[in-house]
Amino acid sequence: MGQPLVSSCCRCYSLRSGSIATGILGILLSIISIILIFTVRIDFKTILMDWLPQNVVKIIYALNLVMTILISLLMIMGVMKKNHFFMMPWVVLGLMLAIGLLISVIYNAVVYFIDGYILGGTLWIVVGLLSVVIYVYLWIVVYSYFVTLKNENDRGRYSKQPYRR
Repeated sequence: MGQPLVSSCCRCYSLRSGSIATGILGILLSIISIILIFTVRIDFKTILMDWLPQNVVKIIYALNLVMTILISLLMIMGVMKKNHFFMMPWVVLGLMLAIGLLISVIYNAVVYFIDGYILGGTLWIVVGLLSVVIYVYLWIVVYSYFVTLKNENDRGRYSKQPYRR
């Protein structure tokens, strides 16, 4: 499969700890987002389907966040049980979400700049790109642990190095 992209999380924690922390962070942010969706008055807009009613858009966002919670739980289970198959949905979805986040940040910044809100567009670019960088790094940590587990499973039970457990 290849080699892991990084060997530790933030140069001081193991990939396993970083993967668990990433899963917990995803669950907490999803729960907070679900609470905010239904308690704060925000006009949600979609890029392509702007004709949908606000209630439908809120339900779609909430379902997406519930799926994120389930996939993060599955990833944490995979880390705990050292099963890379449980981690695979999070790894695949995480890469797609990183691309979607980048597109969303650029789109929103351009809309702010076109509407004349220079400060809003600049904040979207700065904070949004910082979020993308953090998200991609956490994805790389989880992917590196996924590759490590996959390589260990590919070697088989009896061909593992005796002191590398």
